[in-house]
Amino acid sequence: MLELSESWRTAHPDAHIGILAMRGLANPGQAPALDTRKTDLELSLRERFAGKTRADIKALPTIQAYTRYYKQFKKTYHVQHQLESVALKGRDLPRVAALVEAMFMAELENLLLTAGHDLDVVRQPVTVHSAEGTETYSGIAGKELVLKTGDMFIADAEGVLSSIIYGPDRRTKIGPGTRSALFTVYAPEGIAPKDVVAHLETIRDLVTLISPEAQVEELRIYSTAIAHNS
Repeated sequence: MLELSESWRTAHPDAHIGILAMRGLANPGQAPALDTRKTDLELSLRERFAGKTRADIKALPTIQAYTRYYKQFKKTYHVQHQLESVALKGRDLPRVAALVEAMFMAELENLLLTAGHDLDVVRQPVTVHSAEGTETYSGIAGKELVLKTGDMFIADAEGVLSSIIYGPDRRTKIGPGTRSALFTVYAPEGIAPKDVVAHLETIRDLVTLISPEAQVEELRIYSTAIAHNS
């Protein structure tokens, strides 16, 4: 499903991209089984980080890997702030449509950056690139964005799907009518392939709570040299 451009291979030789494609989905506003799992996750995170500080969260190896990447662009890793909000400040995860909520939950549990798309809107080929700094797309909120030079991004035949710094696009966003989804995971240097696989499996399991009959079309990790099937 994913092609690797030479620009990405050269600029990010130690990075990985994870892909999870699923079909036979529903995307309700609320899914009771997922809600139960969300409550468990919130409690688990608060127990795990009880007595900890922002510095302790910042010191986590996964957070450090993303911090190094974001620092190149003078940005901070938003998943770190979301974890602090839930684990340290006691705030609940926001309520959104079930498929997006499942993705957010997996991000908080595993701390790996993920973008979600309506797979039926995505047009092949799908390719991962390193940005030249001239590429543009409409972000999830509808704002026109210009990619940062050197940022990793994924595009289909019609345009940019997502980038690390600016997130997913508006054109392929997951909505109420989504019946097939594509989840992509950006893993910069310092993130092990096995952790990406575990993260994709977490998303798969959470989505299955929403749609028990869902089918996995692809679960794979791509690196500069090889693709790892699961």
